[in-house]
Amino acid sequence: MGFKRFRAALHKLPVALIAGVILLTGCSADRYFMVPKTDLNELGASVKSQRATLVTMENNASVRHQQVIENNRAATDTILHAIATQVEKPECPPMPAQTACPATDMSKGRADRLKGKVIVGEVENFYLAGPGLIYKARIDSGAETSSIDARNITRFERDGSNWVRFDVPVPGKDKFVTLEKEVSRRVRVIQASSEEAERRVVVELQFFIGDHQQVAEFTLADRTNLTYEVLIGRNVLRDVMLIDVGKEYATELPESIRNGDGSES
Repeated sequence: MGFKRFRAALHKLPVALIAGVILLTGCSADRYFMVPKTDLNELGASVKSQRATLVTMENNASVRHQQVIENNRAATDTILHAIATQVEKPECPPMPAQTACPATDMSKGRADRLKGKVIVGEVENFYLAGPGLIYKARIDSGAETSSIDARNITRFERDGSNWVRFDVPVPGKDKFVTLEKEVSRRVRVIQASSEEAERRVVVELQFFIGDHQQVAEFTLADRTNLTYEVLIGRNVLRDVMLIDVGKEYATELPESIRNGDGSES
């Protein structure tokens, strides 16, 4: 009986020992890990305070981020508006209208021009206003003064001024037309066939070459033995006409003159 009790006591001994160890451990844990209630309250308040601070900081960061986005958008809109107002949208230039060259009105005559000067050939039709006669004129830049065929030249005085009466031939007919003009001046002319100088009367005549009308001085001379009744010299050509030596009849008189109605005179 005593032995059985001893064995039972041995079986119960580890349990007691384990219980004692746990009890001692619990006491030790309470000694090191248990926190006073007052400290827990302070810790909870600190956590809440920190959580509130974090929420506030997050809200402030979100507000500042939104403000930065709005500021950037406003700055971009300002730049785009400035570009749109200062730089015009490029456009292709309109195609120029194709204009046809105007048709030449032959009723008004024709005369090509270069830098404002009439281009004439070596021979041109010459219209003498007044009698309304058309001659063939030789264009000669070597002659100083122009000349026209005149016969029966007679000087006389009218109202204290010197005048001259002379006849000009009618082209293609054996007849003459008498003209009277005031004397502009007299010139000395030396012909190649004569050693003596000849004094000639100079008068002003109105004429047409093409659509060009002019008044210029002409000497009166008998040109019976010459091919052309009229000679155009430098006094007419100067600053007015250019000679194209490779052409003849580069101009054309107005239709009214060519038809002989004399309306251009």
